[in-house]
Amino acid sequence: MKSRYIIGAVLMAALGLGACSQSAPDNKLVILHTNDTHSQILPGADGLGGVMRRKAVIDSVRAAEKNVLLVDAGDMVQGTLFFYLYGGKVEQEISNILGVETRILGNHEFDNGIDSLAAVLALSEAENLSANYNLDNTPLAGMFQPYSIKEYGGKRIGIMGINLDPTGIITPGNYEGLEFLPIVATANVTAEKLRKEEGVDAVIAISHIGYNPKGLIGDSVLATNSRGIDIIIGGHSHDTIDPATEQGARRSRLRNLDGEEVLVVQTGKSGRRLGKIEINLDSLGLGGRPKYELIKVDGRYDGYHDAKLEATIDRYKAGVDSLMQLWVGETDDELEAEDDELLNYFTDFIYDRGKELAPGIDLAIANKGGLRTNLPEGKVSKGHIINMVPFRNFITVTDVKGSDLLEVFDVMAMTDGNGVSRNVRVKYEKDDKTARATDVRIDGRKIDPNRTYRVATIDYLAKGGDYMTGLTRGNTVAVSSEPVFEDLINYISVNKTIGGDDDARWTEVDD
Repeated sequence: MKSRYIIGAVLMAALGLGACSQSAPDNKLVILHTNDTHSQILPGADGLGGVMRRKAVIDSVRAAEKNVLLVDAGDMVQGTLFFYLYGGKVEQEISNILGVETRILGNHEFDNGIDSLAAVLALSEAENLSANYNLDNTPLAGMFQPYSIKEYGGKRIGIMGINLDPTGIITPGNYEGLEFLPIVATANVTAEKLRKEEGVDAVIAISHIGYNPKGLIGDSVLATNSRGIDIIIGGHSHDTIDPATEQGARRSRLRNLDGEEVLVVQTGKSGRRLGKIEINLDSLGLGGRPKYELIKVDGRYDGYHDAKLEATIDRYKAGVDSLMQLWVGETDDELEAEDDELLNYFTDFIYDRGKELAPGIDLAIANKGGLRTNLPEGKVSKGHIINMVPFRNFITVTDVKGSDLLEVFDVMAMTDGNGVSRNVRVKYEKDDKTARATDVRIDGRKIDPNRTYRVATIDYLAKGGDYMTGLTRGNTVAVSSEPVFEDLINYISVNKTIGGDDDARWTEVDD
């Protein structure tokens, strides 16, 4: 018991925390928040994150403060073998142990379909919020409410959930029956209701719409076009908004339609940081400014152990470990998920696999967002590959008209390009609001708008994912019988060495 108190004291010192909650003031509310933790149960390859460390921080703050609220802004799941093997159950059990009180959905919560999501959420002890999803005609009916109201120190805090438009980002069929309501209009109507009808003293929006997505409404647009919202706790875009930096300080403090300051926060991804907001309840409505910081979840907290959490992790970890020991190939160097070499290799694999599925393949397209983790230098396991491409997608061959394909390349230009096969080169131009592929060449020849091209891709994109709606107007020719990661594992087992060229297949030019 003595060692437990010593560990607690060390953790509180590391966080700069003071006295225990019994003597903490009642006029302060501390909100701890996460987003896009993506099934990162254990520390990542960069040495950050891990739910045991996160619980150490959370417990330390709870020990020091009287009023603490823990919320999550979506995408708790998808990205490691824990989700691949157990479908979200592990993350939900851990969420309950951490004591998450309020949560919203991310887009990846829908990855296994809405029926599976309903089964997982039945295990949740948190309240589920969404103001702009009407779920009455889905298996999630009755499991969500548009907002909640909590009281601390005699002050009423209204909290709403705001979600992204599923069209173009969630696979069609995985959210059947869901009705999406406009983001800004719904948020403003809900804030007004909370203020005028419910009499709250502050309004918090927990969102999963991204900070500033090109061509879409994100937190920055919501903040500057809102009234009555004090804080936006965001997710989806994996932005690390750190107020300790000049850029983070600027991005976190925006002005609404009435010129009032809105605090906008986001922690990045994979549980590497925990957000902490401090609100002086006495200053609500009097121009008070919340304090905001990011706490790095690192090895400082490795001395802490929670028996229930440890037992839960151990119960599922054996299955994960077994996949990490099934060797399938090797690399000469570490391959990073965000580098051209790995994206080129992955897209060329789709090109080669497409040729096995159907004759006459012209090109391949992949989305760089489909690559989630790096591959280590040296031996690579089946587990590494599934972690890298965790989604249950299938390689698909589709015939697409050249004009529709050009539209797809314009969409890809918005994100500075995606994966294209080795026989494709693209020049593009862009500004803050628009982008355009100005010169697309396949085997050295420009795309003919009137010709039909045979494209190898994944079914998520073929169905219009990542806003590539031009592909939905194609005709499907063939679909692999195995998920992408299984096809890739088979491909590696033949070729052994993983890696390829690092050519920049996309080139930005001045307009």
